[in-house]
Amino acid sequence: MYKNILIPIAGDEAARTDKAIAVAHAIKDADASITLLHVTERIPSFVESYIPQDIRDRGHKDAVDMLKAIEARSSDPIKHVVTVGHGGQSIVDFAADHGIDCIVISSHRPELQDVVFGSTAAYVVRHAPCAVHVLR
Repeated sequence: MYKNILIPIAGDEAARTDKAIAVAHAIKDADASITLLHVTERIPSFVESYIPQDIRDRGHKDAVDMLKAIEARSSDPIKHVVTVGHGGQSIVDFAADHGIDCIVISSHRPELQDVVFGSTAAYVVRHAPCAVHVLR
């Protein structure tokens, strides 16, 4: 059983998200904590200067609102974090920095771009400092 579970959330795909939360509840200790993590990809600096700050702020607020809506569907308390960076690397770094002992992550059917660049779930599986439970 796990005490500190991380669930990376790419978008509020309700079925996948609810399934990940159900799995986390099934494998957690009674006093465990669950954290939802949304990683917003960093905007290249040469593009960022063309995007007004209020639009960037709205993107962050939308991500926070999405995580709060997910939390509201859960019967147990869940924490949430929104960060900026590379998806896979940010998830792995967060897990290492916060003593995460299990990551519950959803995967999707591989596409050509995943063969070339690798999927976020595959990156997390290869580099995570803890157990990883992959949902299909």
